[in-house]
Amino acid sequence: MKKGFRNIAFCSFAALAFTACNNQPKLNDTASDNTSTKTTSVTSSTQKFAYVEIDSIMSQYNYWKDVKKMIKAKEANIQRTLANKQKALQAAAANFQQNLQANKYTQAQAQQIQASIQKQAQDAEALQQRLGAEYQSEVAKYNKALSDSVHNYLRVFNKNRKYSIVFAKSGDNLLYVDPAYNITNDIIKGLNQEYKGLSK
Repeated sequence: MKKGFRNIAFCSFAALAFTACNNQPKLNDTASDNTSTKTTSVTSSTQKFAYVEIDSIMSQYNYWKDVKKMIKAKEANIQRTLANKQKALQAAAANFQQNLQANKYTQAQAQQIQASIQKQAQDAEALQQRLGAEYQSEVAKYNKALSDSVHNYLRVFNKNRKYSIVFAKSGDNLLYVDPAYNITNDIIKGLNQEYKGLSK
């Protein structure tokens, strides 16, 4: 269960990189005719390109550092809540079984207690699903805020830089790129200067 909640977070964290990469133009698209090919070759010489390392943003952007701490604390709280529910349910079931074997219940009492334990189990399962859904929704909210803040800052940053395309580099999704095009440090510095703390 703990891995399940953690996977929700880290899969969501990675979404920014994959989304950004999927929105990048395909470099191996074939032109439909000779005219379009010539146009591309001429205009590309005047275009400016840059790239941002998503992994560095994840590790150095103060907003994301705060989010990870908050999510980790929330995850631990969920795990404690579910563990306590599970422990209480197991204790009730064990006590019922012990008393049942000792013939301490009438048939009606046994049926009533058994129904109560089943209801506790159903409630625990419903709680797990609800907390999981709330957790996933909160992670998605902070991921969207991350994506929005990066994109919004890039628009401001690019007013003077005039880049035609800013690529998102994550892992080895870009086969080769000259480090001279790396603007990651500038972006992280600007993001951290604008960040005023995590709103609750």
